[in-house]
Amino acid sequence: MTPFAPAWRRVTGWLGRRTSSQLASGLAVMAAVALTGSLLITGQAARLDQRQQAALAALADFGAMASKLPADTGVDASAMTEGDAAYMSAFLSAFQDGPIGDTTTLEETCRTGRGGAGVRFIRAPVGKPAGLATLETARAERLPGLGPDVYLLRLAPGQLCTTRGFEVIVVKRPVGALSMIVGRVVDPSGVAWRWAVLSVVLTGALILGSGLAAATFARRRLTGAIAEVSVALDRAAVGDFSRRAPDVALAPELSELSSQVNRTLDRLEELLSWLRDSADQLAHDFRTPLARASARLDQLMETEDPVERRRLGEEAGQDLRDITRAMNEAMALRDGEAWLFESVRLDILAAAAVELYQPIAEIRGIEIMAEGEPVSVLGVRSLLQRAVANLVDNAVKFSPDGGHIRIRAWDDGDGAALSVSDQGPGMSEGGASASPAAGSDSHGMGLAFVRAILRRHGGRMTIDDARPGAIVTARFPR
Repeated sequence: MTPFAPAWRRVTGWLGRRTSSQLASGLAVMAAVALTGSLLITGQAARLDQRQQAALAALADFGAMASKLPADTGVDASAMTEGDAAYMSAFLSAFQDGPIGDTTTLEETCRTGRGGAGVRFIRAPVGKPAGLATLETARAERLPGLGPDVYLLRLAPGQLCTTRGFEVIVVKRPVGALSMIVGRVVDPSGVAWRWAVLSVVLTGALILGSGLAAATFARRRLTGAIAEVSVALDRAAVGDFSRRAPDVALAPELSELSSQVNRTLDRLEELLSWLRDSADQLAHDFRTPLARASARLDQLMETEDPVERRRLGEEAGQDLRDITRAMNEAMALRDGEAWLFESVRLDILAAAAVELYQPIAEIRGIEIMAEGEPVSVLGVRSLLQRAVANLVDNAVKFSPDGGHIRIRAWDDGDGAALSVSDQGPGMSEGGASASPAAGSDSHGMGLAFVRAILRRHGGRMTIDDARPGAIVTARFPR
């Protein structure tokens, strides 16, 4: 582990706790700070360049003046007269406005604030000094890299100009018996630099303002989208599934969450609808066997014939066993028997159903035959086995003696399908027999259970008239 890993984890953890609007605001502030820092660094670099330019100009001025001094400037100080000093003063005055070719005067510098004007001072051993005495008395700061005699002077307002302060780069060197100070006023900022500063400041303000505006907009948009999601969930909690989470156009950041919430609400609405339908179907299907069992028990209490009492008791017991079996099937459907989804071959389930019901069918001379092609669905094997078994069980109960039952599995192009056809009296879409076969007491719970299983697997059941008989088809989407 590198030594930076703990710090990096702290940084990422802190970032993970920030909202998107906070991050956007932070980025905008950081961008503005970075621009300000860049401006300061650029300003320092420009200031250094301006000082260097002023130093070079001051050195050139000093060389030009020294080369034009009379030859006897270097006389010993003890031999210099006041006349010599007056001559030197007049010579300095001739060069006070700078060497030939300079266009910026000290008056222009004081009026406009632009640099470039030349400043001079000469002190002779005798007589009065000439030039700007401030250059001799001001505090000097040595500038490294430009020579041992180059200095920076910071002149306050009133020392050079009445209302302005300037920086001045000067060269201090003796020339014979004379002490000379020659300098240039540093340009505070050129026109291009001022425009650059203004553009950077405006850009920084624009970035900061747009970042804060974007953060505010994102925060409001997210808050509104989350409020919509909360409303949808609150309504779903009380059974109202009419509202859904907002689409991606309202809050793209929540598109995945919105999609997941909507899928969950769709599934919950589907399950609740299935529960309501299943409850209605169970209530309808249980009513008949319960009423039949109750009637047989009443007859059992009234009859004195032992044979009739035995028959009624056996029939009532069978009704109660059928109800118990239906309840067990409903409980298995609710629990899903662990709901382990796997690939299940419908053709193999059809063959297993034929093997299971063949002995019962042979007693009545019914022929059961399975055909079709290998086709698979994704589902719970035990529930699908019960569904196929219930379809075959109903077909056997309603088929006449000597009838034919055909079980077929195939791929219909849209998914897998399995059908069970018989030669009985036929059925309606509700699953009730049009005219039950003699001696059959099916209470209709089988088809309701099959329909519920198919819904749990995303499938559906259809009942068609085979003339004679019925064809019950279970279809599973691909």
